[in-house]
Amino acid sequence: MNWWLFIFLPLSAAFIGWFSNWLLIKMLFLTFSKRQPQLAQTLAPVIAKEFVSFSELEEKITNPDSIKKIMPVAEVHIDDFLRNKLKVSFPMIGMLIGDRTINTLKEIFMKELEEIFPVVMKEYLQNLQQDLNLEQTITDKIAALQVEKLKTAVYQHAGGELRKAYLVGALVGFLVGLVQAGIIMAFV
Repeated sequence: MNWWLFIFLPLSAAFIGWFSNWLLIKMLFLTFSKRQPQLAQTLAPVIAKEFVSFSELEEKITNPDSIKKIMPVAEVHIDDFLRNKLKVSFPMIGMLIGDRTINTLKEIFMKELEEIFPVVMKEYLQNLQQDLNLEQTITDKIAALQVEKLKTAVYQHAGGELRKAYLVGALVGFLVGLVQAGIIMAFV
């Protein structure tokens, strides 16, 4: 009886399983580098549609809660304008208005801003969407992506999973080798 089959077949099959998974991952990066422009054109529309939604962005920005969050910043600037910059630009007005008038003007401006801010942001996002060719921008970014940087990032963040994939290939290969050795031994 050839007991070396129980050692050689499982070990060689384990190596083949490990090597196959290693080669597959290497081929994925090679395929990406060779087909990068085509992949960029294929992926860009999907990414632009699924990950960037101007309507969702518009909804988030024009949401009353979002506007309330930005209003204190606007109030600080309006206060500074009324108390300092207006007096510099129009010294006569600065001599005529006091704190009460400034506070009243600030209150009026803040109410107006609450009304016009959603309209302005909506218009801005619509113009941005028309001016920004998002699909082309994403296509250009993917096409310009350095494969070595991508590979480094993948190995850095998913290296453990890749090693597990290699080990799974080796384990499956080892088990297949044991089965083969058992079949051969049964018929010998």
